[in-house]
Amino acid sequence: MAHVRKGDMVVVISGTNKGKRGKILRIVGDRVIVEKVAMIKRHQKPTQRAPQGGIIDKEGTIHISNVALYDDKLGRGTRTRNATEGDTKVRVGVKSGTKFPNTGMV
Repeated sequence: MAHVRKGDMVVVISGTNKGKRGKILRIVGDRVIVEKVAMIKRHQKPTQRAPQGGIIDKEGTIHISNVALYDDKLGRGTRTRNATEGDTKVRVGVKSGTKFPNTGMV
């Protein structure tokens, strides 16, 4: 199970995009696609769905180990641990104690 999930706000902790924040759009194996981070250009042929074609910008993937869950209380990325609250599982920030619900789909 990954330490981040779809819909989580994350911060990039390593690489050329270090320090950038965004929401996880998709998880693809051991990589994540973060909104407006790691933008790449792709040449697209005209199709019926995209009749214009041309060069488009889209999000590239980042390895899951290079992102950390963003903690508003600390204002930076945080490590988490799993805890049980009643009958539900939650992720808890190790240093701040912030609770991150296990919402979203992997």
